Amino acid sequence: MTIVDTRREAVVIRVIRREDFDETALSRLLMDAVESGASVGFLSPLSLEEARAYWVQVKASLGRERVLLGAFRNGVLVGSVQLAPAGKANAQHRAEVQKLLVLRRERGRGLGRALMAAVEALAREYERSLLVLDTQAGSAAEGLYERLGYRRAGEIPGYAASAGGGLHATVVFYKLLSVSD
Repeated sequence: MTIVDTRREAVVIRVIRREDFDETALSRLLMDAVESGASVGFLSPLSLEEARAYWVQVKASLGRERVLLGAFRNGVLVGSVQLAPAGKANAQHRAEVQKLLVLRRERGRGLGRALMAAVEALAREYERSLLVLDTQAGSAAEGLYERLGYRRAGEIPGYAASAGGGLHATVVFYKLLSVSD
């Protein structure tokens, strides 16, 4: 999929496969997100080694267990999102959206929206009719998901620690998809 943003530069969103997996670029993307306060399972400061260790695990799980989408501007990784289709027999209709990441310099230009549209299209290809995700309560991501039609299932207080030592709530969202779209 290709989108055009306000700068009139094309962004290509595509599946990242094992053979074109760039741990360094993905690690820098994750570190940028964590440094900007994103609640994606890590605390700032995030070391390059810790970020790489995470991406090594993701790479090993690529395939039917997880799909990684990358957004590229002029061949440079500027965002990503993951789809984790549920593997249980009674859950073949659902998947989890994980770790929507957009470089700070790219935010506010429609890239998050484009990545979410791409992950929803991918979920439909996998014949998944229910997507779930969670995000920090009060975050910019919470507003994005609401604008994209995700419904709030509930809020869990004190769910995750912040770099400052406090705890913050997380919001669980879901979206029903029509797989015939």
